Amino acid sequence: MEKQKLPNAQAVLILGILSILTCCCYGVIGLILAIIAIVLAKKDKKLYLETPELYSNYSNLNTGRILAIIGLVLNILTVIYFIWLIATFGLEGMQDQQLMEARIKEMLGQ
Repeated sequence: MEKQKLPNAQAVLILGILSILTCCCYGVIGLILAIIAIVLAKKDKKLYLETPELYSNYSNLNTGRILAIIGLVLNILTVIYFIWLIATFGLEGMQDQQLMEARIKEMLGQ
């Protein structure tokens, strides 16, 4: 019998890559993509562990899962960074370049 491909391995790989690429979009889009990829990877890994001799593309699934975890961490750090920026400078401070420069100089003690 010919080996089958895991149903979501390709999707997990693509979502894992996209979660890393979209971490600069305020962390929200990549965070959602990474969580979806991890959930799909968990389902496929369970399927693979039940009958590993039936499936051939476990390496794609594992690579996508690792990329999704990296994307999740990067996106969490991005969200934390933007929360820190908003807490430190405020929304109006982030929109006004001169006010932002003044607050940065104030923080540096100049």
